[in-house]
Amino acid sequence: MGLIVGIVGGTGAVGRKMIEVIKERNVPIEKLRIFASQKSAGNKLMFNDQEVTVELLTEDVMKENFDYLLFSAGGSVSKKFAPIAAEAGNIVIDNSSQWRMTEGIPLVVPEVNGHILKGYRGIIANPNCSTTQMVMVLSPLHKRYEINRAVVSTYQAVSGSGYKAIDELEKQLVDKNYPNEVYTRRIAGNCIPHIDVFNENGFTKEELKMVHETHKILNDDSIEVNPTAVRVPVVYGHSESLYLEFSKEPDVKEVQELLGNTEGVIVIDNPEQNKYPTVIDAENNDDTYVGRIRQDLFNSKALSLWIVADNLRKGAATNAVQILEIIENLK
Repeated sequence: MGLIVGIVGGTGAVGRKMIEVIKERNVPIEKLRIFASQKSAGNKLMFNDQEVTVELLTEDVMKENFDYLLFSAGGSVSKKFAPIAAEAGNIVIDNSSQWRMTEGIPLVVPEVNGHILKGYRGIIANPNCSTTQMVMVLSPLHKRYEINRAVVSTYQAVSGSGYKAIDELEKQLVDKNYPNEVYTRRIAGNCIPHIDVFNENGFTKEELKMVHETHKILNDDSIEVNPTAVRVPVVYGHSESLYLEFSKEPDVKEVQELLGNTEGVIVIDNPEQNKYPTVIDAENNDDTYVGRIRQDLFNSKALSLWIVADNLRKGAATNAVQILEIIENLK
């Protein structure tokens, strides 16, 4: 028998990508149900060559029996409906930030800490997209060399802000006078060092997510994470420039080999032939790509490197589906 799976927020960018990833990865589905607000209820989406009618999200339907419910409808929706579904005995995989730092709720990147899900039922949090691709690289390096400090600058695609942001970028590319509504500045031809709201300490909420989520996923609060999150005029794919300081001196070739042998990580690193990863390489792929690995000019215990990943896939939809898969594998 296959799985009964529900997707809450299935008409949004990440929700649609979840449906796509489920099909691509051949998740054994007996029945797929899609839920959304009144605005989208009644619409039809295709899955396995069959039409699926989008249902209205209600408390009663969340009390029904599912093997898994994948949420991608925002924090307020998750706050209201995820506990109802979990109390009914369902496993909830939530893509919002609502439950990530809640004590007792696992925050999971399957290749890094998926083992903690064995025997678990309830709400599981999917990390922030920029955190996910970073910890894919940090985890093996931390185990080998012990990371003391990570300084990261992100270059994040507009798709992380949804369909309206993509539309705004595309229209501004052809009309320089098209107004900015999603962002505080014009995004076309620009870089905006502002993602989410600012905290009193000068860091944005997006940047602080990278700090706290990294600590929780790696189970180590001692790593000093200093992020700057930037929105760039790219449609799909986040890039990150990362500087790491270690307790042990790393060897570049050993790092390349270590990361190259890490599940879900692909190393493209041959600068003599101009080989390094870009978001075009990562687009519509599930892996995290790494390149430009080099030792610091002044500190032998430090490295710099470059990371890219598809923010809608590994940064959101794929990671959620992988959580489902690993729970099935741990049974």
